[in-house]
Amino acid sequence: MTEATSHRPSETVRHTEILQQTLYTALHDVVGKLDAVMGIVYLAEQRSQGLGTAMIAGSPPAIFWMPDRMDLDAPYSSAVAFRTREFIVAEEPHPTSDDEYFVGLFPYAIASAPLTVNDHCYGVLSILLPTSRHGMCSNEQIEWLEGRNNQLAHALAHLSSQGIPVTSSFRPVLVPMFGGTPPESSRNAKWGLPYARGSTGLTLMYPLRRLAIALNRAFTAKDVFCAAKTYILDPFGAKDITLSAVADGRIWVVGHSGKSSAVIKRLHGSSVNDSDPTADALYGRPIFFSDSSQRKDSYPNALEDGGESWAYLPLRGGNFRRIGVCNLIFSEERTFAAEEQTVLMMMADLLGSALERVRLSQREHELSRCLQKRLLPRFLAELPEVTIAARHLSATPDFGSGGDWYDVITLHANQIGLVVGDVEGHGVESTVVMGQVRTAILAYASEGHSPSEILKRTNEILLRLDTDLLATCCVLYLNVSNGKAQGCLAGHPPPLVKNTDRTTQLVTAHPGVPLGVQSAALYQSFDIQLNSGALLLLYTDGIARRHDDVVASATELLGSLDDVDSNLEGYADRLAAAVPDQQHRLDDVALLVARYEGVSPASHLPSKRMEIQRRDLQGVRASRKFVRESLKGWGLDTLSDDLELIVSELTTNALIHADSDVELRLRLRADRIQMEVCDSETAPPIPTFYATKEEESEAEGGRGLYIVDALTSAFGSSPSGRGKIVWLEMSASREFPAE
Repeated sequence: MTEATSHRPSETVRHTEILQQTLYTALHDVVGKLDAVMGIVYLAEQRSQGLGTAMIAGSPPAIFWMPDRMDLDAPYSSAVAFRTREFIVAEEPHPTSDDEYFVGLFPYAIASAPLTVNDHCYGVLSILLPTSRHGMCSNEQIEWLEGRNNQLAHALAHLSSQGIPVTSSFRPVLVPMFGGTPPESSRNAKWGLPYARGSTGLTLMYPLRRLAIALNRAFTAKDVFCAAKTYILDPFGAKDITLSAVADGRIWVVGHSGKSSAVIKRLHGSSVNDSDPTADALYGRPIFFSDSSQRKDSYPNALEDGGESWAYLPLRGGNFRRIGVCNLIFSEERTFAAEEQTVLMMMADLLGSALERVRLSQREHELSRCLQKRLLPRFLAELPEVTIAARHLSATPDFGSGGDWYDVITLHANQIGLVVGDVEGHGVESTVVMGQVRTAILAYASEGHSPSEILKRTNEILLRLDTDLLATCCVLYLNVSNGKAQGCLAGHPPPLVKNTDRTTQLVTAHPGVPLGVQSAALYQSFDIQLNSGALLLLYTDGIARRHDDVVASATELLGSLDDVDSNLEGYADRLAAAVPDQQHRLDDVALLVARYEGVSPASHLPSKRMEIQRRDLQGVRASRKFVRESLKGWGLDTLSDDLELIVSELTTNALIHADSDVELRLRLRADRIQMEVCDSETAPPIPTFYATKEEESEAEGGRGLYIVDALTSAFGSSPSGRGKIVWLEMSASREFPAE
């Protein structure tokens, strides 16, 4: 190491100290002489085309508001002064394009002077003063500032000539420095100690810091609102807070606390072009009203909300996109000090960014969820000898949508295929890969391949897709003529069997290698013998609270439900209710439950099905005819009137509200009739409630589900595939007709 090189670190430190002393002396003079809130020096960056902060002198919260760096073409006054080499005074916001930022959002005026010597600009000196003053600076003060700025520029030029780098660093220096006496409104704002200089600003920064921490942990719009309520409404002493977002040219309420329903109803869905303080704040500066007379003069038609003073804060996201508005209502008149306005706008910036982030995340989650829903089977295939029910339960939105799926495939030679699988990860990519894997399995099953061959071929397909995502899967073929099942696993938990004696059996099977891991992987088959009435459960690992006890959790779950409902949909509901709730699930859950009914005359019960095409105008009439003829064939004509009325109501609801194809299923049991109406709408049917008898007497509909409930012995709705199953049972004690 040479002698010159060994001195470089200490020389760099010395150069930095000289530059910092020069900047500090200038800022101390400027802030003190002009009684400024803050002074800041931006210097040209060494490695990029921009300005970086070298030193800030002033008091909080203003010193935390200014950007730490800016591009040379930015709309900030400091960048404008650097580009134009002109002294810029921005007391009021100038007309700007939609994506530009202007000083008027904050209660300060700014003066920016370029540090130029011989056409070389080293940076910019900017100062901030409250806009409440009459005029930014006097002519005498402006002349003094220009002279002091010129002295600093020549001092920087002298340092540069001596080889001292005059550029910004990655670690700007902050210097606490106070101008004149704080304004009266600040001293009476109940922040900090009025006799301790700087206490007001520092105390205001505390809820800002807590809000930032809370918003970093927010996953939903509700989380964002709760953070705003805790760290804005309460610290500032507001009585009401409303958080609204803009979408499709309208304002939508995200959350509110305390405000009257009339005001919320008027705001929710209102146009961004309305003459309203919320709409105007969205497209302009923050609006503060210290008393009701100010608000009444500006907005005569504003609804009374019990407030005496108001704050309307625009929320902005990336590139200053308009996100929404935060509205605060206070129960007493108050003057908003410059420090309070600054912190409120800094909070609004945090809220806007957080709300934009969670909305984008929710859109991605909804896209993934929609894709996942569309990739699940519309209806589950069935044979008379086997009854099947399925459930898909979503994990908490924090994890995003997973790649879990299930399938039921009708095969030749009295066989039915059951498939459950899970693609690792969460989000759109996992859902897309799930669709690809599911399609491959369906294609190979339709070609007649065995479960082991299906997994072998699907594995090769997934490797060729080169997605870096793995998938686990269980494929099982059930022969309904003898109860024999053959299956195969690809890194998936083994199926469970619940026998008629209520014992639970774990199927012994080789786990296999997950799909997408190893080329030319071989998968070993396993066999199961099901007796009449036995249950078969296929599931994914979201059923467990921990990933290492999936099988144990599934065994405990199946064993905990002793009684098996005659209606398998009800039993599947009980299974789904027993898994960990959404907040404690590590992943989505797919459950596929099959009950082998057997082939003996006593167990092979009659069943019929029909499909109604979407928007079929004759579909309701056809459903009544289907029920009438089915009951007549089973010798149950006496039930026809009631069941025709029921199927007419349920089919009409499905065709109108779900706007999808509809499938009807009828099953005859030993002492009852079971009916299922399947459609593609996930929302369960809800009976209409009338507040008064007058409303009920004037209504043209809404009583149908009450009639269904009254005429049936059991009635419910369960999610299934892309939509839901509305199921019911009616008593039908009789002897079976000979088949």
